[in-house]
Amino acid sequence: MFIDSHAHIDGPEYDVDRDEVIQRARDSGVRAILNVGTGDPHSGALERAIELAEKHHDIYAAVGTHPHDARLFDEGAERRIRKLAADSARVIAWGEIGLDYHYDNSPRDVQRDVFRRQLRLARDAGLPVIIHTREAEDDTIGILRAEWQQPGKGIMHCFSGSRELAEAALELGFLISFAGVLTFKKAEDLRTVAAAVPLERLLIETDCPFLTPIPFRGRRNEPAHVVEVARCLAGIHQKTLDQIGEITSSNFLELFQLEINKDL
Repeated sequence: MFIDSHAHIDGPEYDVDRDEVIQRARDSGVRAILNVGTGDPHSGALERAIELAEKHHDIYAAVGTHPHDARLFDEGAERRIRKLAADSARVIAWGEIGLDYHYDNSPRDVQRDVFRRQLRLARDAGLPVIIHTREAEDDTIGILRAEWQQPGKGIMHCFSGSRELAEAALELGFLISFAGVLTFKKAEDLRTVAAAVPLERLLIETDCPFLTPIPFRGRRNEPAHVVEVARCLAGIHQKTLDQIGEITSSNFLELFQLEINKDL
């Protein structure tokens, strides 16, 4: 049993074979997928993510404004996302939100403001948050410490940061999710960080269509490949593949207070 805690399979990369991608995930033992809506909050992209989740019993949705699109977040976007989060039982998280100083697609001061606003909105909605941070560790942790007093109610997604960031996230009660980067040949430092994360705080994800793990690198990523992330974590923590699958699935289900039939 595996759960892909972060995917983007509503995107155009899967328009030709989305049903086959979902079936391959099921055939690989993936029993749930959290599909995270991204894009212009005024464009209908978030609705597309929810529609996919409402069509499939084993897909859930998250809604929010990515730091890349923070410049597009306004009162209209806020009202729209709040309504989407309230109206669909398939929406189980607010995200992905945070800071990205690598691409700077939105001005940094705008990113910080929108990050704070969305943390407050998620808190008011009673939803866990999914955090994106890239080259912005100090500001990310500073804002979380100031705005997010919800222990155990969030995910540090696609973790690729420092040991210090991991420790701060754990102190705040976050779960830490690893993606295909963990399998890369040059990711020894990241594997060292992963070894220090307690088992009860681990999640796995693909972040597909990006970051395809070894041995599938060079191809489009998809939820079935989350098994390879689990395999890598199993080696790091000296557990079996099945044990890591069960542990990370249990962590996900506990965070979101979900029950699923693992035999489906």
